[in-house]
Amino acid sequence: MKPARCYTKRRSKNLSGPPYTRKEYIHGVPPPKISKFVMGNPHGDYDYAVEVYVLERGQIRHNALEAARVMVHKYLSTTIGEQNYLFRVRVYPHHVLREHKMMAFAGADRLQEGMRLAFGKPVGTAARVEPGQAVLEVRVRKEHLDAAKEALRVGASKLPLPTRIRVIPLKEGLSAQ
Repeated sequence: MKPARCYTKRRSKNLSGPPYTRKEYIHGVPPPKISKFVMGNPHGDYDYAVEVYVLERGQIRHNALEAARVMVHKYLSTTIGEQNYLFRVRVYPHHVLREHKMMAFAGADRLQEGMRLAFGKPVGTAARVEPGQAVLEVRVRKEHLDAAKEALRVGASKLPLPTRIRVIPLKEGLSAQ
């Protein structure tokens, strides 16, 4: 079974409903698990931007984004060093996910009321993404390009949607590899 299958897919713009983001009206929203969105050296002179982008419309939960962030940051900081890259998480989990908690033990069918008033309580947040939208981005110099691709490949395995990696040259005369 695929984890988080109830929250990952969005087939059309309105099938899963409008975004549920007005946190001033929602009580008990857990904070996103992502601790930092920008890591590395933001003042460096970089040659390439390497991005992970999604191929399908969907939702990425905040714990999946944090798992990908940790993997990419750890790989890059151990292989090329903290001062040789700029890593950014490009999406923010605004959408609040709700769950109607049900009892799951023997005899629970006699104790609960089923779908009565089943609006659900907030259980987490997710980022809604569209096809082609960048989720993670690393900026590096030319000599560290292969390490950045490998780091993003490892990090993309933590995301629930199919992804691809694209290389964008930031300076004139460089080719996308």
